[in-house]
Amino acid sequence: MVSPAPRADLALLGLRTVIYPVQDLQSAKTWWTSILGFHPYFDQPFYVGYAVAGYELALLPDADPTLGAQAYWGVANVSDAMQIAVDAGAVVLSEATDVGEGIVTGLVRTPDGAILGLIQNPHFALSTAQNPDPPKNPTDDRQEP
Repeated sequence: MVSPAPRADLALLGLRTVIYPVQDLQSAKTWWTSILGFHPYFDQPFYVGYAVAGYELALLPDADPTLGAQAYWGVANVSDAMQIAVDAGAVVLSEATDVGEGIVTGLVRTPDGAILGLIQNPHFALSTAQNPDPPKNPTDDRQEP
């Protein structure tokens, strides 16, 4: 009797990025800047990125709005992670692509229809250094310790 090959597990390293598709990048940037209370750390016509509590909140003008916001989970190797997902029944939506500076992304649709974003980002370091203190709620009467 032949034993089945061992299955590779998908090792997610944690949430990294959420990308919001936008139709009007300037308008979206103005809105997000006003509600976040700070400017993006990366601001180009093809991508705007905010550092929020150590994670990336991004605006992407050429993303497919029918897919909604796209969460990207960190992995050591996007191509390998996508293959594990495909072997388990996922379908590739966007091939592993180097989007610049060694950052690689890819999207798959899981068997139940969810979208799984994967990102390999050699520059990622979880930090809150770029995120200002959240604004205080003026109606909150609780005292801080």
